[in-house]
This record gives sequence, structure tokens and C-alpha cells, in this order.
Amino acid sequence: MTTGRGIEELLRGLAPQVLAILVHKYGTFDTCEDAVQEALLAAALQWPEQGTPDNPRSWLLTVASRRLIDHYRSEAARRKRELASTADGAADRSWVPGPDADRPPDRDDTLILLFLCCHPSLSPVSQAALTLRAVGGLTTDQIARAFLTSESSMKQRITRAKQRIRASGVPFRLPPEAERPARMGVVLHVLYLIFNEGYATSSGPELQSGDLTREAIRLTRELWRLQPLDNEVAGLLALMLLNDARRGARSAPDGTLIPLDRQDRRQWDRTAVREGIALITEALPAGAAGPYQLQAAIAAVHAEAERAEDTDWPQILGLYDVLLQIVDSPVVALNRAVAVAMVHGPRPALRLLEDLEADSRLAGQHRMEAARAHMLEMAGEHQAARAGYQSAALRTRSTSERRYLEARAAALVTGESEEVLVDRSGQSG
Repeated sequence: MTTGRGIEELLRGLAPQVLAILVHKYGTFDTCEDAVQEALLAAALQWPEQGTPDNPRSWLLTVASRRLIDHYRSEAARRKRELASTADGAADRSWVPGPDADRPPDRDDTLILLFLCCHPSLSPVSQAALTLRAVGGLTTDQIARAFLTSESSMKQRITRAKQRIRASGVPFRLPPEAERPARMGVVLHVLYLIFNEGYATSSGPELQSGDLTREAIRLTRELWRLQPLDNEVAGLLALMLLNDARRGARSAPDGTLIPLDRQDRRQWDRTAVREGIALITEALPAGAAGPYQLQAAIAAVHAEAERAEDTDWPQILGLYDVLLQIVDSPVVALNRAVAVAMVHGPRPALRLLEDLEADSRLAGQHRMEAARAHMLEMAGEHQAARAGYQSAALRTRSTSERRYLEARAAALVTGESEEVLVDRSGQSG
């Protein structure tokens, strides 16, 4: 019988596929998502006791479709579904697969759903938030933390976005090629956020979620096949592959975090490393490098070092210098400060952190405290470093990170020394 964790991962992967099928058929985005959420809840309650069905996607489609039909029948007087139905009248059909029906066609419309969520009628933040909810399967709380805002504000934003999509009547199909560049930036950003949440989960006992990283990589591959000449798509795919290649070496059997400089690099997925390096090597000379290409280049420098002490930190610092010129991100600035510490020592880096303290986007974040503690440790100020690690441990919602930071604080009492994870995008872990 599939474990509870296995069922959770299975449902997370199936949810966007089922939603895409229903939206394609019925057209009403918000109502379809409600039906899918009800089906997921039913599965979470029934499958642990009754066993996972032979065809879980068909099971979810059956339950969600019945929920939709019940809704349409109860709302028939007002005919809400006709306002958002697709041009071919698909919403008027009443197809419902039986529990033992053959698996629906293997066509996966998740990429279409991704572009639908990134409709230009929505603001960029709303586009990203809706996609993370519908495609990435992230909770509203997780999305709010990714955007450094409150859960209630994010819930309102997602609700308004669904209503706007419903009112737009946009057909469920890939946008014309001429319209794709306008949506591509948000699409890439959303895929990046989905991957990051999987690479280093923002809360809970697990350090990473393989189902999220795999789904992000799969969707980015599909996007690259659709747009093979877009070097930023290639850069994002390279970045994901290079970071995900470390997955097997990032934690001990008990789940304890292993920082980048202490990882057994023989455990890295060399096939993924080679593919990632090949992608970014081909993309970089093709034109002006974008942020994903530059981040992939940084990841490639780490991947090319056979040992941590062989890492070309001056090259990494140079890449961060370029990246910071085109991306206004406090996380990038924080990572650059770490690179400064590795090249020029901790004192200049600590002065950079003082400037970053004024950035409200990092307020309450554990990354700043962890970085400062790491630099204080490098400077030999162990008492202050220990307090910094303890403060960072109290702020993180990741059990694995908390354990690690607490261990670093304790290690300073015994005189041990070790690198610390400061970046959830994978450059330092």
C-alpha cells in the first residue's frame, strides 16, 4: 500500500494534470479548481485505507467531474457555466469516466494551463501566484512566503485572479507564438519558484520535495521544446538540472542537511551535471545573458570543481556582480556577499550585510542571520556567530535547516567549524 507521503506526492503531481483536463473540457477555471480540490480531499481520506486505485488520474477525474456536474445542475437556472465555456460548447457535455474506465489519452495539457494562468489580464504577481496554486500545487501559505507577504493578502489575490480568468473567456489553448514572449517572463519565474520550493521546502520535516523539482524540470523541458531558441528557457533548465543533481548528497540518512562544501560529490548525478553544463555552455554565447543563464553559470562553476576548495570563487563573484546589475533581488545581494567573504574575507562581507538590513524584503528571514553568523564564524567571533545561528534557527520553518543551524551553534562550543546554508536557490547547498 502506498504510504501517506507517497500518496501526497502522487496527488501533487496529478492535480495540475486533472485540472488542465477539466478546464479544457468545461472552461470554468475557478469551479474546476474547486472540484479538483474536493477530489484530492476525497483521495487523501480514502486511499490510505482502501488502497491507491489502479488508475489514480482516472479516479480523480471521475470524482471531480461528478462534483462539477452536481454544481452545474444546481446552478442551471443562472447558467453560470455558459459565461466561461469554450467556443466549441464543451461545457455543455456531461462526460464522466467510470471508475474502471480506460486511462484518458496521454496528452498532458499542463503547459497550456501554465500559460492560461499567466494571462496578460492579470498582474505579474497574480499570474505567478495563480500558477503556483494551480500548477505547482503549493499552498496559499507557501506562496505567500515566496512573495514575502501575508497569507490573507495572497488568498485574496488568488481569488481575484481566478475570477478574472473566468470572466475573460480565454480559450484553453496555447497562446499564438507572437503572444508568448509577453508571458514568458512570468512563466519562467513561476517554474523557478516551484523548483525552489521543491529544492528546499520552506516548512516541514523534509529538506526537499522531489515531486516538485521533477515537475518543474518536466514543465521546463516541455517549454524548451516549445521555444528551443529561447536561451533563458535553456538557462533555467540548466540551472534546475545542475542544482537537482546534488539532491542525493544534500542530506544525511536522518534528514540532516549537508552543506555544499561537505557533500560527497561522487553522489552527484553526473548525467544531469553534464546536461546542465552543455545547455548553459551553448546558451551563454548566443546573446546577452539573462538572470537564469547567469545563475546556471554560477551553478556550473560549483559543479565543475572536483573539491570544494577548488571552487573558482572569483569567477562566481564576477557572475554575481553582473547578475546584481540586472536583478533587484536581496537574495542575490546576500549571495554575492557570501562570495565576497570567500574572495576578500568576512569583514567586507559583513559591511555589505549592514547595508542589506534596511531592505524590508529580508525582514524576519533566517537567511540574513545565517549568513551573518557564517561570516562572524569566519572572522573568529564564535560567541556572536553562535548567537546568530541560534537566531536563524528560531526563524526558519524548515525542520532540516533548523537542525543544521542548531548543530552549528552547538559545534562552536566544541570548536568545530563548518559552512552554513544561506540560499534556498541551491548555490550554497
